[in-house]
Amino acid sequence: GHAARIASRGARRLVGALGVRFEVLGLEKVSPGAACVFTPNHRSHFDIPALLAALPSARFAAKQELFAQPLLGPVMRALGIIPIDRERPELAKRALDEAALRPGGGGSLLIFPEGDEAAPGEMLPFKAGAFVFALRTGLPVVPVAIHNSAAILPRGDALAISAGRVVVEILAPIQTHGLTIEDRAR
Repeated sequence: GHAARIASRGARRLVGALGVRFEVLGLEKVSPGAACVFTPNHRSHFDIPALLAALPSARFAAKQELFAQPLLGPVMRALGIIPIDRERPELAKRALDEAALRPGGGGSLLIFPEGDEAAPGEMLPFKAGAFVFALRTGLPVVPVAIHNSAAILPRGDALAISAGRVVVEILAPIQTHGLTIEDRAR
């Protein structure tokens, strides 16, 4: 919607103002206007402005704790970001179910399948939510590789932003047609 487009423009300006060169690769792999479930890796708080800038039409799902932050919370609510309560999986499931019931899944959804920032060189186990949502809506899963965000803003250090280059790479969509919830782990 309108708020998402404004946020995306703001994120692009923020990324540029911080001296970060920003590049999006592979957007041609996703049809414009076609809904999907983006599943990016997660290394840094900088992933969020990078993804907002790269994917202006995608709605985010984010952990509930972020909504409690005084500046971030109201912005996230205004953008229609879906809160995921990881302590109460039934509420997280309900939030995703409600999003899935909107026509076409309510547009593209972006979920970090690791659920949290991973340490350098590591990958956390995937949580099932993104994949269950894709299977329920029949939307393709689109993996996204964010390169170099941890060098720009190291994990756990909210103020140490360095200039540099971040690449958001869209990978080939994985179709979910013909698959069932039992296929979520695969």
